[in-house]
Amino acid sequence: MTTAPATPDPVMEAIGRAVAQGRTGDPAAARRTLLDLWSAIGVTGDPLHRCTLAHHLADLYDDPAQALAWDVRALDAADALTEQRLRTHHEGLRLAGFHPSLHLNLADLYRRLGSFDAATAHLTEARRHVSALPGDAYGTLVRTVIGEVAEAIARRDTARRASAPGAGA
Repeated sequence: MTTAPATPDPVMEAIGRAVAQGRTGDPAAARRTLLDLWSAIGVTGDPLHRCTLAHHLADLYDDPAQALAWDVRALDAADALTEQRLRTHHEGLRLAGFHPSLHLNLADLYRRLGSFDAATAHLTEARRHVSALPGDAYGTLVRTVIGEVAEAIARRDTARRASAPGAGA
């Protein structure tokens, strides 16, 4: 989205800085920063903060079991998030657009762990919500990865996808 957030949010800004740090080659420092933020937010803190942080923190783990724990937290937080809270952060965001990616991440991680029934269930949920995705590059990316994960599940392939977040980091 190209529009600015509706209101400044220091926690979201700190999460964004940590994510950028992880993408520029220091995932360990990014993990430490995000874990410190998680401690400050708490497990009952703002669902937007918890969802965003957990979603990005999962991408910083190579171990699929560790990543899975954070992606489960992200989905749980999304389920507690309201449209009103989301729009106070950014008017252009819609909660329905979160679910395809969150379920896709879970499908991919369950697949990597060899839990193909759970992977298939989350892939089905990702597909069920795919109509909420925008018709932009992000929406195209998620739709493409849904296909990649479906093919990997069909092959019973547990290898990390080359296009997975953090791959090669």
